[in-house]
Amino acid sequence: MVVGSTSTDLKKTSELKPIKGSLKKFNNELMNSIIENNKQSIEDGKLIKESINVGIGLFTPNLLFEQLVKNYAMAEKIFGESIIRKLTDYDPSYVKKNIKIPEFQREIKKNIRSNIEGLKDRELIDEQGAITEQGVELASLILYKEELDNLTEKGILGEKVHKKNFRYGEKQDIINYKKGHRYRDIALKESVKLAIKRQHNKLIKDDLRVFKRKSKGQACIIYCLDASGSMKGEKIDSCKKAGVALAYKAITEKDKVGLLVFGSDIRKEIPPTHNFVQLLKTIIRIRATKETNIAKTIDKAIQLFPKKEITKHLIIISDALPTFGKKPEKETIEKAALAKNHDITISFVGINLDEKGEKLAKKIVEIGQGNLYITKNIKELDKIILEDYYSII
Repeated sequence: MVVGSTSTDLKKTSELKPIKGSLKKFNNELMNSIIENNKQSIEDGKLIKESINVGIGLFTPNLLFEQLVKNYAMAEKIFGESIIRKLTDYDPSYVKKNIKIPEFQREIKKNIRSNIEGLKDRELIDEQGAITEQGVELASLILYKEELDNLTEKGILGEKVHKKNFRYGEKQDIINYKKGHRYRDIALKESVKLAIKRQHNKLIKDDLRVFKRKSKGQACIIYCLDASGSMKGEKIDSCKKAGVALAYKAITEKDKVGLLVFGSDIRKEIPPTHNFVQLLKTIIRIRATKETNIAKTIDKAIQLFPKKEITKHLIIISDALPTFGKKPEKETIEKAALAKNHDITISFVGINLDEKGEKLAKKIVEIGQGNLYITKNIKELDKIILEDYYSII
């Protein structure tokens, strides 16, 4: 990491403060005016973003150095290779090989101190080593840029969304069954008639007809992110990017997006909004700690959704069973049923769930009449989240 550049570029990031939540203002041109061709700002932003993801609260040179020297394998597991590279100015494999050599220890200690002082000079961390508001803004821009580049590369942003027929509206016309339609919308009488007309002895998929749904208007989605301890590092980074993708696409389509960050308790909450910047700045600050309380999350979501008759959809993303409460699984099922009574649908994205966790997730979406996604590839989370969004509009 190059140290000693001026603070001119970071002062530009402070111009973001008065910006409202409009996507027209918070776009590529604005972002590029801040970080384009500025290697230092990009590296700084990535370092802060990654540090938040692994739970680094303070940049303390002596403590970071001691952890590397005392148990490098554990330090690498906690911090990750990228942070070690950025703080020491050496490739992690080289650090691992030479960490016990006194002369090398003095070198990396000097580099860590120098790089952290550089962050202070650029006002990204304060004198105690805590991340400043400018640091958060720069990290949020990096998160936004990385995900927008990723979506563009995948071609997802080019997909057109037509908001004429919502899955959760009133029954209207009858159409052919397609993947993504709910089984409860199958027009049984019409399907049987078609099968008889085609002289089929039994009902097959091609015979199925479903009720087309009339739009209720605007959709409100709440993105619920599990920030328990097991989600640290790459998992939570991918979940954050998926949240940014959802917020960007849904707000572009004039829908509202809310946010719930949960562990053993609700740690962050934003009611459904069009304010993209507010969502982005909240998402970048998320840290992973403690246990999982899905029941309380569903209960809070019920409170955050507007009472009016619109499409209300909850997306829960987690890597574990609920672990908080006397009977966490039973409480979660009860809250899912309560959400259903409030016309809220629930989808669940499970990351590496075990058999028991997958069984509970199936019960949740069965009650919530949403979709279940089980994945091991966390880099595809943004695509999964957008697929679920497209399924409700």
